Amino acid sequence: MFMLNNLSSIKEELQGQQRKIKKELEQIAKKSGRNGNRYEPKFPEYGRAEDENADEVAAFVDAVSMGENLKGSLEKVELALQKITRNQYGLCEICGKKIGKKRIKILPTARYCLSCKINKN
Repeated sequence: MFMLNNLSSIKEELQGQQRKIKKELEQIAKKSGRNGNRYEPKFPEYGRAEDENADEVAAFVDAVSMGENLKGSLEKVELALQKITRNQYGLCEICGKKIGKKRIKILPTARYCLSCKINKN
């Protein structure tokens, strides 16, 4: 497992990423679901002209794509934060061994050690 001081800085970094992603999501999507923990893309309203309608559809398609990417990133960050809470952070989900410090530093949301990641793909 990681040293406590390293773990607290990783946790702070992940919490910062979480806030940033949520802020970005709220700009392009509205919260929905029972707990407000889902995001649905907002449909823009530019006007009634034909070219404005086309712009609305294009912006909506972009928002859907960007929203899916952001939601995926948010899920990874929140999973890493849950693992910290459960004292499982930094352990490979496949083999249970420690994920290398360099890998964690580059990718704090890493779920697999490098060996398992390579063999998984």
